Amino acid sequence: MNTPVLSRRTMLRGLGTALALPLLESMVPATRLFGAGAASPAAPAFGPRRLAWFYVPNGVVIPNWTPETIGANFELTPTFQPLAPFRDKLTVISGLVCDKANPNGDGPGDHARAQAAYLTGVQPRKTGGANIKLGVSADQAVAAKIGHLTKFPSLELGIEEGKQVGACDSGYSCAYSHSLSWRGEATPVVKDCSPQSVFDRLFANGDPNETAEARARRENDRKSVLDFVLGDANALQRNLGSTDRQKLDEYLTSLREIEVRLKSTQVETAPPEGVARPDALSKATPYPDHARLMLDMSVLAFQTDLTRVITFPFADEGSDQTYPWADANVRHHTTSHHQKDPAKIALLAKINVFHMELFAYFLQKLDAIKEGNGSILDNSLITYGCGNSDGDRHNHDNIPLILLGKGGGTVTGGRHVRFDGQPLNNLWLSLMDRVGASYDRLGDSTGRLALG
Repeated sequence: MNTPVLSRRTMLRGLGTALALPLLESMVPATRLFGAGAASPAAPAFGPRRLAWFYVPNGVVIPNWTPETIGANFELTPTFQPLAPFRDKLTVISGLVCDKANPNGDGPGDHARAQAAYLTGVQPRKTGGANIKLGVSADQAVAAKIGHLTKFPSLELGIEEGKQVGACDSGYSCAYSHSLSWRGEATPVVKDCSPQSVFDRLFANGDPNETAEARARRENDRKSVLDFVLGDANALQRNLGSTDRQKLDEYLTSLREIEVRLKSTQVETAPPEGVARPDALSKATPYPDHARLMLDMSVLAFQTDLTRVITFPFADEGSDQTYPWADANVRHHTTSHHQKDPAKIALLAKINVFHMELFAYFLQKLDAIKEGNGSILDNSLITYGCGNSDGDRHNHDNIPLILLGKGGGTVTGGRHVRFDGQPLNNLWLSLMDRVGASYDRLGDSTGRLALG
């Protein structure tokens, strides 16, 4: 059988639904997925390069985070134990500084500054009013260069809704401590925290009227989005090779599983007559279930190449979310001010591990999706860190930071590297180069890091 060459933009269609497909081997060569001037993936990887920033608030237990040994022979610290399956794709980066999170004459407000400066490298203007001022974040700078290659230039996701108005931290606007992504110096990008909302954005066909009709039909018939594209999917399956048939089947199965889980989290109270049911999680939905659904949305977005840029804070700076699922039923921010109390440090360490376990869940999903001789994780650069170092001290030197993935063969993992005193934005510039989004400067950057 001669397998047809498919366009990368092939969709499954049916009754007002257009469903994006994962990257298949029968699609156009990966080198044609990159814009002018962008580097193609190094062999044997196959697929576009993705870049994501995951953020955790309130600092970490540094002794449980930073390995003692530099180089390839470092031991996984207690916080990194969930990452053991990905050791060869893990780069621990220590010694970097997020200077614009420091007071620099502006007094208290380290939590607001930490989140605001993390991706911008810019000191936020201290104001609780409408005259906020910061700078363009790294993710939006990347989106400006390569965002035209995908349906969504970037996705801003999260779990905590947060606020955008009013003062939240020592006179700083809530926009600073609840926004990781900034499109302009006065334009924070509000994150989407609803799995249903993200699912609908990813898999709608772009026609608001037609999409609303299709969604209503699905709700009335209690059908899956897949039921509307099943005929198209079956026809496509018959013309695919065995590897692509298996990949497509796994993808459709994962979509159906997510839809089933989403239904279980919906608010069941009937709305007033004439009012559409809101896309919302039940207030009783546990944080871990919410988080994993959002992580699944992130995986789908990368798998279908609907975006190559994602930001994802597990919580916002100053968050007092409790974590009974981690045997730490205490308020996070309050506990981070441990004042060297061993009991509080032990609880904070459990929260740190819990977040890392959720991150490992995401990594496992990416690594299981094959692209040529590699995986999506091999073709990605996924960072995880915080603008605060020790939450008790509120210091912003030697910030906790790790990098997962190989960037299509441009990064050698399995190492602990140290760059004492260099700006965090030097790392962002280095990663941006690897996805075809180079800039001379970003925020307080002074150069690039030699990641190897």
